[in-house]
Amino acid sequence: MLKTLIKTLFISVLALLYGYTPLALSTQDISPVLTRAEYTLGSSDIIEVIVFGEGDLTVRRQVNSRGNISFPLLGSVNIQGNTVGEVAEQLTILLKDGYLENPKINVSIFEYRQFYVRGEVKSPGGFSYLPGLTIGKAIALSGGFTERANRKKIKVSREKNEGERNDIDVNIQDSVVPGDILIVEESFF
Repeated sequence: MLKTLIKTLFISVLALLYGYTPLALSTQDISPVLTRAEYTLGSSDIIEVIVFGEGDLTVRRQVNSRGNISFPLLGSVNIQGNTVGEVAEQLTILLKDGYLENPKINVSIFEYRQFYVRGEVKSPGGFSYLPGLTIGKAIALSGGFTERANRKKIKVSREKNEGERNDIDVNIQDSVVPGDILIVEESFF
């Protein structure tokens, strides 16, 4: 373990001395690696809500295009942009208001919204997101590059704020997040 740590430190120092700037130090925020606790919910995500001791209130719901889910007793609840922890707190407060005395709620992501790949890949389209997915793995899921693909010119259109997207140049080691649109450009040669 110590040997690996020393080797990693040595390589990092050499890389910095020779002008290599790792992704974490670059000026663009290209690849946020999100934990489930940081991930904010959006349209098409599917969540599972478990209310302990209340089987009728345990549901699996897809977030609609307005950022809402339908929840028993409460009706439509807006959860757009919230983390699963924030949704659990929100539902706890709402259920305490005249429905349950001390609800214990767990909210988890059952299925993430899709990401999309278009351009010079063999099978463009939408694909299910899995944590840890990289650009390279996403391209492999879409059948790989076509013969005309520019393997060095890949962009990601990523949702920045509600409704706004930001186009970013990426490489195959960068991370994909749900809702991303990967664009593989055409090569001229």
